[in-house]
Amino acid sequence: MNFKALSELMDHLTSWRIPGNSIVVTKDGKDVFSYSSGYASLEEKIPMDPHKIINIYSSSKMLTCAAALKLYEKGEFKLDDPLYDFIPEYGEMYLKNGEKAKKHITLRHLFTMSAGFNYDRNAPAFEKSRIMTEGRMDTLTVIRNLADEPLEFEPGEHYQYSFCHDVLAAVVEVVSGKKYRDYVKENIYNPLEMKESYFHNDKVRDRMAEQYCYEDGEGQNDGKIVNVGKEVGLIFGPEYDSGGAGVITTVSDYSKFTTSLANWGVGANGARILNKETVELMRRSHFNNEHHFKYHPNKALLGYGYGLGVRVMEDLKLSNSSGRLGECGWNGAAGAIAIIDPEINLSVFYSHHMINCQEDYCAPKIRNTVYDCIRR
Repeated sequence: MNFKALSELMDHLTSWRIPGNSIVVTKDGKDVFSYSSGYASLEEKIPMDPHKIINIYSSSKMLTCAAALKLYEKGEFKLDDPLYDFIPEYGEMYLKNGEKAKKHITLRHLFTMSAGFNYDRNAPAFEKSRIMTEGRMDTLTVIRNLADEPLEFEPGEHYQYSFCHDVLAAVVEVVSGKKYRDYVKENIYNPLEMKESYFHNDKVRDRMAEQYCYEDGEGQNDGKIVNVGKEVGLIFGPEYDSGGAGVITTVSDYSKFTTSLANWGVGANGARILNKETVELMRRSHFNNEHHFKYHPNKALLGYGYGLGVRVMEDLKLSNSSGRLGECGWNGAAGAIAIIDPEINLSVFYSHHMINCQEDYCAPKIRNTVYDCIRR
């Protein structure tokens, strides 16, 4: 293995328009490469490093699905159980055209983003919840009120990126009898010794890397980088644990989780969080790339299908990938990129901290360069 090309790519990205980035690569459960470039704070010229706390947005989704699958392993639910068994408010749902939905939402639909929800953070259900809870926005109240919103389509009809995994986090609360953040800490963070991972940043805000946004200009090189603060718009209140976008962590800490998935559910410290068969189920594609990307036209994800909370590589040619079939993971809105390949026990967790994260440009380059480097 030779990671010279990967460090050069990291430096290229920060000289291009990324404020700062970090990456940790593990192979066979051991860190084989760690590198950072650029700044955690452009204003104060504080260097980026893999221990800086960041928002990882939708990379949270993999963890939420893994957390729920622990309950699945214990027989607490089946994938095709109806959602209303756990949250009765979802017993009767309506479509946007006013018709009653013919199918019930199942837990499988939540895992696979096919329940019919959207990602409208301005839906009336959120303001209703804010009033009811006097701003606390506890997870279960919000998700119960979300049942009042009409569905975009019949459950199971197709994939659509949405609040599905936020709803799944609420199911975990119901089944476990614990706040989602507490359940995750007990069942994933603590076993894997993830000591810098959280669901709210109030205790660690001062230690976080600054969060930026790249704003396009009129010309190709006329864009600018703006500091946008450290909050996440999808964390609706102090008691709302967002299963879809709520994890605050470090590249080094979250790598412990991705490493466990690459090692068929076993962390580098020997702690098992999932069975091998469950990880295999997680990365089994439920929607092929053509069906998937009709509704999620992200160029960085071409060639991938979708499993239980993770993309799954199905077509190397379509993806322009020099990686491997079955590679899986998920990315985040501020630049988090997870690459997991259990067949060769490879885990990659990369992130910068910039909204409008240039995923189409960065993610394929990171993936292809990593695979090239581990072959050298």
